[in-house]
Amino acid sequence: MSTAAALQSDSKPGQYAELAEQAHGLLHGERDRIANAANFAALVYNALPSLNWAGFYFFDGSELVVGPFQGKPACVRIALDKGVCGAAASSRRTQVVRDVNAFPGHIACDAASRSEIVVPLVADGELLGVFDVDSPEPARFDEDDRSGMEQLVKIYLQSLRGD
Repeated sequence: MSTAAALQSDSKPGQYAELAEQAHGLLHGERDRIANAANFAALVYNALPSLNWAGFYFFDGSELVVGPFQGKPACVRIALDKGVCGAAASSRRTQVVRDVNAFPGHIACDAASRSEIVVPLVADGELLGVFDVDSPEPARFDEDDRSGMEQLVKIYLQSLRGD
């Protein structure tokens, strides 16, 4: 079994490359969606700095329902037309929000969150859910985070197929 090691790189791209390697090792050989989501959320939450929530919302056919996560208790259900998670799910595009208070319809599950990134989980054209990461720091996430998080989500989705 692989466990998260401290990230050595000083650059975000380097940190995401290290994290991708760790994610591959952690998820290798396991195809269970919940088990992999739990380990994946714990890996990201404990490896990256300045996070206060990291986890999954899975699409149940009509709305997003909270899945495995790290952080304070979360909103249980999110409509596809609500908040950053709903926007990522309905548009199927990663949402990078520098100031959640400026995002129309933001859902404040944790008032301490100031910025957010949400990556949609899409496999074979089907929406599976979203991976959501929050920070108590304004403008915590940028294009390096978008690229890195999208690569990490690909690793998670590949694990479900046994790739």
